[in-house]
Amino acid sequence: MHISWRQVCIFILSCYVSALPFTECSFLKEVSQSGSHKSSNHKINKINSHETSDIALHGLLLWASMGFSMPLGILAIRVSSREGNGSTKSRVLFYLHVAFQMLSALLATAGAVMSLKNFENSFDNNHQRIGLALYGAILVQALIGFFRPHRQRKERTYWYFVHWILGTIISFVAIINIYTGLKAYHERTSKSITLWTILFTAQVSCVALIYLLQDKMEYIKKQRVIPGTESTAPSAQDIPHLQNQNELLPVACGKKNALSNLFDQ
Repeated sequence: MHISWRQVCIFILSCYVSALPFTECSFLKEVSQSGSHKSSNHKINKINSHETSDIALHGLLLWASMGFSMPLGILAIRVSSREGNGSTKSRVLFYLHVAFQMLSALLATAGAVMSLKNFENSFDNNHQRIGLALYGAILVQALIGFFRPHRQRKERTYWYFVHWILGTIISFVAIINIYTGLKAYHERTSKSITLWTILFTAQVSCVALIYLLQDKMEYIKKQRVIPGTESTAPSAQDIPHLQNQNELLPVACGKKNALSNLFDQ
């Protein structure tokens, strides 16, 4: 069987014509996929840009709650413990402590609601897990604060210990979680967090320094007093004791006043 070049050319041309629709469909499919991929990337960029502002607002709320209001409330109640019970200054500091802690709880609630509403909360990272535990601990601490027993009751000691230890744990863990939040912000947005980390570290250091110095202020002031020049004025607690001693001591008198003292008795 003899096959001419003309038959071969016709066969190749017919194969090309039959395959042309499939090639055209494949090309159109690739163009369509490329266009949808670009539009998808553009949409992702839009979402990420919107999420960036949401993440920044979320971090600002939680910093204002656990990084600002809560430390101020702790410092206020710390100073009030040095004042006399029932004094005006002590009551003002106590109410400041309550106000700052309530503000901290409200800001933390706003940050938690925002996180649940706008973010994907799969709780597969440490920041989200610690944040959830912190929010629960803040609510428990607020309830403990409202059910404060009176000083004369025996339960006051146990209440104070639980309230103090839980507040201390919340403060330390909150500081750690703010750092993990800054790291998560950097990973999600690729933005630098060096400045914010330095500023927050400086703030934490100042609060810690003020907290530690409160117990040492009186001791530091005494270091400037020269030995032998201390005031010997009796304190308010020693006055009744000295009065009792004065009643028991005999009155010293000279000879010329002995007769008058006799008649005075």
